Amino acid sequence: MQYDTSFVEMKLRRWEKYINEFRLPAWEDIPDLGLYMEQVLALLTEYLDYLPPELKDEQFITAATINNYVRNRYMPKPFKKKYYRVHIAYLVMICTLKQSLTIATLTKMIPNDIPEERVKEIYTAYRERHRIAAEFFVETVRVIAAPILGHEERRTAASVDETSDLISTYAIISGLSGLLAEKLLLLEDKPAETKNTGEE
Repeated sequence: MQYDTSFVEMKLRRWEKYINEFRLPAWEDIPDLGLYMEQVLALLTEYLDYLPPELKDEQFITAATINNYVRNRYMPKPFKKKYYRVHIAYLVMICTLKQSLTIATLTKMIPNDIPEERVKEIYTAYRERHRIAAEFFVETVRVIAAPILGHEERRTAASVDETSDLISTYAIISGLSGLLAEKLLLLEDKPAETKNTGEE
């Protein structure tokens, strides 16, 4: 595949700026007045507006998907077909995490049978973690894409000169990151091995 390096550089810089400025909504900013499904879908599209423009026409979440989450108890049921702040917080977390974790595994992070105050605590901590992780991600792009971005002084062994290598690198990182998160989630409530394996 052939890529125009200057065009890729420009896109990377624009996306870096956008990701650095992007924030998930604060708990208090999420409406708590009871929204119908179509309103929820529109709100999620607004809140999670960091998809590339090329993918904007594709629905990243549908009414059928949300109904499935409710039916499978991945999130609380709506109240008289209306969704409140707690439901939207669940959906924001699910939508941002489902790229790398299975929905079933997500229930370990955000169980659906907890009080709203606990959901608020989890969501607020998650929002801050999302911001910090996004900033760290941008820093890794600056290093890995250093030659493309003209930052030769930041070049490391992981840095790449070709866009195709940048794609491969981040596809691999994405897979490994999801696998690590899944493995760590599965360690919950498992006791440490008491047998000495001889490992330090």
